[in-house]
Amino acid sequence: MGNKDISRKNPTHVAIIMDGNKRWAEKKGLTALEGHRKGAETAQEIIKVSKEFGIKYLTLYAFSTENWKRSKYEVEGLMSLLEFFIRENLEKINKEGLRLRAMGRIDMIPGKTRNILLDAIDKTSNNSKGNLILALSYGGRAEIIDATRKIAEDAVKGKIRHTQIDEELFRKYLYLPDIPDPDLLIRTSGELRISNFLLWQISYSEIWITDTLWPDFSKDEFKEAIDSYCSRKRRYGGR
Repeated sequence: MGNKDISRKNPTHVAIIMDGNKRWAEKKGLTALEGHRKGAETAQEIIKVSKEFGIKYLTLYAFSTENWKRSKYEVEGLMSLLEFFIRENLEKINKEGLRLRAMGRIDMIPGKTRNILLDAIDKTSNNSKGNLILALSYGGRAEIIDATRKIAEDAVKGKIRHTQIDEELFRKYLYLPDIPDPDLLIRTSGELRISNFLLWQISYSEIWITDTLWPDFSKDEFKEAIDSYCSRKRRYGGR
């Protein structure tokens, strides 16, 4: 790709690794689930703020494939919190014209929670003022493996030839192929890793990391991340 001028407009797609709920709770002598509840409140605020900033796509890393390894108590609590989050915010999401979407191995989510999620996705499917994407039971490696399996199946069925396989075709087999790659990836809690998140999609994403734990992440810090993005010169591998 050619040279890119310094960006003077907000990113179209922001993805966030919402990290630090448990550490926040530990520091305050609270349970992990209380930390997750506070993290959910922060997510509500950032969803609102992203709309104010004109961001069309906001992807939140809510539950990873690795999170299934946590205790049964914590997993069940997280599923209940997801149900509450959807019920609490569905009317607001609809009012704001946002479309709720999900990416990941959704079939692994317990039936009751999955039905609530799918119902909310259906009820917001005609909204067009923005997209809220929840990465649930999601892993970047799992997404690539799932896409590869589907390609192999279609190749066996004669729907595609191996010579057709390129980046453009591969993308069509990802969970949400119509969504543009993130312009900006935000990670809270100061960890310097991407934790198996959107491995295919973040190839050229700008990255912004803060030591702030997710429950304490604020509108001001979100704006700081956006401002940092807008000040960068994106070359996409070019000079």
